[in-house]
Amino acid sequence: MKYRDTLKINEQGHLAIGGADCVALAEKYGTPLYVMDEEHIRTVCRGYKKLLDTRYANSRILYASKAFAALAVYGIVHSEGLGADVVSGGELYTALKGGMPAEEIYFHGNNKSRDELEFAVKENVHAVVVDSYYEIETLSEIASKLGKTQKALVRVNPGIDAHTHRFIQTTRTDSKFGFSIADGSALATIKKVCATKNLRFIGLHCHIGSQIFEQKPFELAVEKMTDFISALNKENISVEELDLGGGYGVTYTDDDKPLEPHQYVSIIIDKLDECLKHKKIAPPKLILEPGRSIVGEAGITLYTVGAIKEIKDMKKYIAVDGGMFENPRFALYQSKYAAVLANRAAEKATEKVTVAGKCCESGDILIEDIMLPKAKSGDLLAVFTTGAYNYSMASNYNRNPVPPVVLVNNGESDYIVKPQSYEDIISRDAIPPRLGANK
Repeated sequence: MKYRDTLKINEQGHLAIGGADCVALAEKYGTPLYVMDEEHIRTVCRGYKKLLDTRYANSRILYASKAFAALAVYGIVHSEGLGADVVSGGELYTALKGGMPAEEIYFHGNNKSRDELEFAVKENVHAVVVDSYYEIETLSEIASKLGKTQKALVRVNPGIDAHTHRFIQTTRTDSKFGFSIADGSALATIKKVCATKNLRFIGLHCHIGSQIFEQKPFELAVEKMTDFISALNKENISVEELDLGGGYGVTYTDDDKPLEPHQYVSIIIDKLDECLKHKKIAPPKLILEPGRSIVGEAGITLYTVGAIKEIKDMKKYIAVDGGMFENPRFALYQSKYAAVLANRAAEKATEKVTVAGKCCESGDILIEDIMLPKAKSGDLLAVFTTGAYNYSMASNYNRNPVPPVVLVNNGESDYIVKPQSYEDIISRDAIPPRLGANK
């Protein structure tokens, strides 16, 4: 596992994150518990911004909200000079309440509702990323009613095979996202936006997938997108902004070999500079949208080990007090994770176990076949790289409370998402009068 200054084993042999001992965190806040390392988030943000400011000044880094949206997170990334992309009205609302200026927000999504679009236009978001004909017509009606002209990017599908899980590939030919360049629908859509009242076409967006480790897909994306810009220029359509999305891989286990964040950006800028010069294209504003790579490795989840069950000559389970209700990624993607016993982090791993969750599902597994020290009930398990798509995808399945989120920095810790109670879980329930009073 990738340890760092703010994620290491301390003198007591415990795992420490952000200068805070994980055993002490569990004692103070309980488990399961999401823990986020503020300094690591800031370090990654600063690295992205510094590189772009140095290499391609006309640029913008947007935090991809769906990785982890919370008021405090928007406050952190905005203070580091980043904007945000959002994919729902809820993310937009949270971003605004978290202090992100509307003019630094881009609104994505393949099926935005009328209410969401009206919210975005009223709040004066910088741009709406158009992803359907229905959306073009609806957005035009809303902007006309409000007496505004809404800037729009068009999401296109460059048709690149990014070698990742099929559920997080976004530019396969049959993807629900974007308009295909190859079949002409992207050009037709852009012409429609250009001809539509109260809309102003300002650029292109593409996103080729997530958790990508290779250099080539990003280079191909730049190649295809600049070819398309060249074709649009011949149609007298200018492209002010080029949004190349995100998708940069992170380390979940020692088998993962991602590039460093700055390497992904350098690859994109090198290729873009080459293509712009060769194809004689006016340099557009470059937009990048990292999310997982900003918060993924910043997060860990702490659990308490409960039941231990060994099936002779087959498998040994250690069960924890969390599960697919706060991390559904194994059930969805067969995602792999690294973990340690946080209260015995310096001890040698001696046995292979499967970490099971507490949900009433056979598929509620968090980690399959991991080497750990021999665990005992009451041990503290820390699972790494849970800062992205864990809290975001959490639910109240089996009526389990979604765990709180604690932010740590220099040994200090504070809630950034407060705990849920059972009362919180039922607070939106209602009993119709015809069913009688609750007895």
